[in-house]
Amino acid sequence: MNLRDQLLEIIQASDKALTVDQLTERLALESTDAFKELIRTLNTLEEEGLIGRTRTNRYGTLAVLGQAAGIISIHQRGFGFLSVEGETEDVFLPPDQLKDVYHGDTILVKKREDNRGKTEGVLLKVLKRGLSEFVGTYTLPSGRLDQFAFIEPDDKRINFWPVVNPDKSLGAVDGHKVVVRITKYPDGRFAGACDVVRIIGHKNDPGVDILSIVYKHGIPTEFPEDVIDQANAVPDEADEKDFMGRVDLRNETIFTIDGEDAKDLDDAVHVKKLDNGNYELGVHIADVSHYVTEGSPLDVEAFERGTSVYLVDRVIPMLPHRLSNGICSLNPHVNRLTLSCVMEISPQNGKVVHHELFPSVIKTTERMTYTNVREIIERDDEATLERYEPYIPLFDLMAELAEVLRKRRNSRGAINFDFAEAKVVVDEEGKPADIVLRPRSVAEKLIEEFMLAANETVAEHFHKMDVPFIYRVHDNPKPDKLDFFFDFVANFGVHIERFKGQKVEPKTLQKILKAISGEPEEPVISTIMLRSMQQAKYDDVSLGHFGLATDFYTHFTSPIRRYPDLIVHRLMRTYVFNGDVSEKTIAKYEDRLDSIAEQASKRERRSVDAERETQALKKAEYMESRLGEEFDGVVSGVTNFGMFIELPNTIEGLVRLQSMDDYYHFDESQLMLLGERTKRQFRIGDAVRVKVDAVNLDERTIDFTVVGMPKREQSRRRQPTTIKATEGRPKKDDKKGRGRDDKRPKRGKPGKAGKPGQAGKPSKPGEKPKTSQGRSALDLKKKDGQKRKGDAKRGAKKRR
Repeated sequence: MNLRDQLLEIIQASDKALTVDQLTERLALESTDAFKELIRTLNTLEEEGLIGRTRTNRYGTLAVLGQAAGIISIHQRGFGFLSVEGETEDVFLPPDQLKDVYHGDTILVKKREDNRGKTEGVLLKVLKRGLSEFVGTYTLPSGRLDQFAFIEPDDKRINFWPVVNPDKSLGAVDGHKVVVRITKYPDGRFAGACDVVRIIGHKNDPGVDILSIVYKHGIPTEFPEDVIDQANAVPDEADEKDFMGRVDLRNETIFTIDGEDAKDLDDAVHVKKLDNGNYELGVHIADVSHYVTEGSPLDVEAFERGTSVYLVDRVIPMLPHRLSNGICSLNPHVNRLTLSCVMEISPQNGKVVHHELFPSVIKTTERMTYTNVREIIERDDEATLERYEPYIPLFDLMAELAEVLRKRRNSRGAINFDFAEAKVVVDEEGKPADIVLRPRSVAEKLIEEFMLAANETVAEHFHKMDVPFIYRVHDNPKPDKLDFFFDFVANFGVHIERFKGQKVEPKTLQKILKAISGEPEEPVISTIMLRSMQQAKYDDVSLGHFGLATDFYTHFTSPIRRYPDLIVHRLMRTYVFNGDVSEKTIAKYEDRLDSIAEQASKRERRSVDAERETQALKKAEYMESRLGEEFDGVVSGVTNFGMFIELPNTIEGLVRLQSMDDYYHFDESQLMLLGERTKRQFRIGDAVRVKVDAVNLDERTIDFTVVGMPKREQSRRRQPTTIKATEGRPKKDDKKGRGRDDKRPKRGKPGKAGKPGQAGKPSKPGEKPKTSQGRSALDLKKKDGQKRKGDAKRGAKKRR
């Protein structure tokens, strides 16, 4: 063990700070050179933020010293929040502690309590600058300094305008959107300096506004040459030699069901009714892992991107279009390689009583759209019914099965947010022409149920195999956020009865949504509930999914656009199809999956941020052309500086206090504004009529003024409701519970490969998958009352 590791081990094992003499003694150092190396190593560890030092030169862990290190996120109003790895709560820093600190820096702080008893940070030092490049507008000021160009950052959290080095402008002119690299940070006397590294285009050119957001978030828009070369080498059609070892399902009636404008079709389904009365659901997913091999240029690039990004006017794919829209897309009437999860489901309770996982080859029967399927199920369009007349019974059966699965999820407490999706429609120049709501129809809900069933089944399968895997997890809400939410809904007559410190299960939140269903305040309460919950993420430990009320969940169904799904396919091939659960393979994925999960979560967050920002920009631009117009809206938020109003098309704007007809006091306990003279009240959920007063495209903000008072008799709940909270879900198979240990739990011996859920040896095209009893997984029969354990349970040793 080297000196660095020895030092860390000693310091981390001590519950108090240690002097240099104590460290020297514990390390048994004798020579002068060894002492000098000790001091150098301590300084390095301190600079990296791994240890801290007191004023009396004692060294300890940051926790022992009451310090914290992390990345600072600065609000444009001057304060900031320090995100500390491994801690659930961010540390607040007031503006006076952020001198010479910039957004994205890694800093070291001393924790202290403010006068309200809340933790805040005192800046000790900047450990590392976080910002190297940013997007801004090339600006030539008038006057004596017109020979110097400045960059106005697009991100308002970047609070300095660096000067462009004269010979590093790339020929940019006033008004160009550019990407710059910082060469010198401000030093108090100088504004900082930068080089232009890319010209995006003039700020008034069509599409440049969206491209600026793309570059701001660091999303790559072009593929490297070696990636394109590899993609071009992939054949246009599936090769028959690749059908060996796959179950041939080309004669099965299989459909893709997607939106009208979808081009990357990565999932297809079939449904049957078995002779024993059970349903058979097959979910067939594009076998992207066959073409994107581990460690290849395509794989490295997909890992870096993490996900496809869907913006208002374009899609930035994770994989080149030759794959995502071509050989990997399950286009109709052509051979495609897939991985299949075929489930047998009980009609009584929606439980998956048996399942098979196997590689396959399919030829989809039809490329269906959500509109087509909705019109068939609801008998809404004669032309559609006539066109797909032979398949009407199959879609009716799908709707029937989807309802069975939905009832099962609801019975265990899954939380169903039924938000209508807002789509910004842009013209050829990228200008917003309309904002339309797209409610989730029976068709979208049908496919959602089928994908959820497959994802849960695959996750549980590999959890029981006890092998390294990647999961989609959603932790329990933080108690303080739940308390705030319960106090909030009490203002609408919904009271939660629970004991202090009692954990809340998803069913409690589900009951709240049911209680406010159809009420005017339903959308607002649903939104606040969603904000009170934690973000879902990827993890290599199965922590369960709170929102879905399930102990096992993963992402298996979208490998064209999500890297974690591609990894799940690769693991499925390794463990099940190839039967490789050797110690070497287990150790390999033990080491890699946590970093893959972390990267995928970060890239997902980046994608969501970019998507939201482009939506906010186009919504602001849409309202800019409607200045002075009036709209009906609902109070969606109340603060000490005003209230937010949401319009039916999901556009949200702010009514500032200074624009109102009275001096209004903010009542935080009731989330209410109360007029001092008029005694008028504004609460969340109140209906108001507003006028568009101002729009700021740079900040993506909209200002409203109130022109009509709230219609309280329509928006106030009259009959109070009391909901009794119930305890959190007990774990059936995993006594660890849903919390996470500091260290990965030790694994038992992995389940024997080839047994759990594997479909025999389907090596010949045309042969149906066989169960371990030799029966067809697509024509399962069994006697009434016979209890058959799923193959996933055989050969698997429990962790305990």
